[in-house]
Amino acid sequence: MTQIISTQAQHQAGIEQLLDQCFGPGRLTRTAERLRETNQQIAAYGFVCLGDQGQVQASISYWPVRIGQQPALLLGPLAVNPELQSKGVGLALMQHSLSVIDGGRFPVVILVGDLPYYQRVGFAIANAEIAMPGPVDANRLLVRGEARLLTQLAGMVRPAPDLC
Repeated sequence: MTQIISTQAQHQAGIEQLLDQCFGPGRLTRTAERLRETNQQIAAYGFVCLGDQGQVQASISYWPVRIGQQPALLLGPLAVNPELQSKGVGLALMQHSLSVIDGGRFPVVILVGDLPYYQRVGFAIANAEIAMPGPVDANRLLVRGEARLLTQLAGMVRPAPDLC
């Protein structure tokens, strides 16, 4: 089994290798990447799963954004070594990281992903009033938070490094 720990500087090379392995060279052209380019990830919410030899087997990060005026977090990328996919590693990593988020500071988490996977931890399709800074399939734009708040969300999602 893997060990979940906070991401440290020495994990960065392993994370980059894992991201390349999971998403390929086109990963930096995705719309969600536009929200990370001029942003700074929230270190307290970044985690990795390490294998028996200390190698990075999975990683997750969160980035501060605003949806309109609402502070939120962008989840991603979430990456799991292909040999461990479908074994619960990504789900465990996501559950752990979501459990430590300060919901008062960041009451909403948004991501671009597959609903059947992410709905297991409370994500749903975002309402049509939310826009991304590039093309995104509306069925893959997902949010998590208090239902009342989610129905009121509207506006462009944009980087918010000042929230770090």
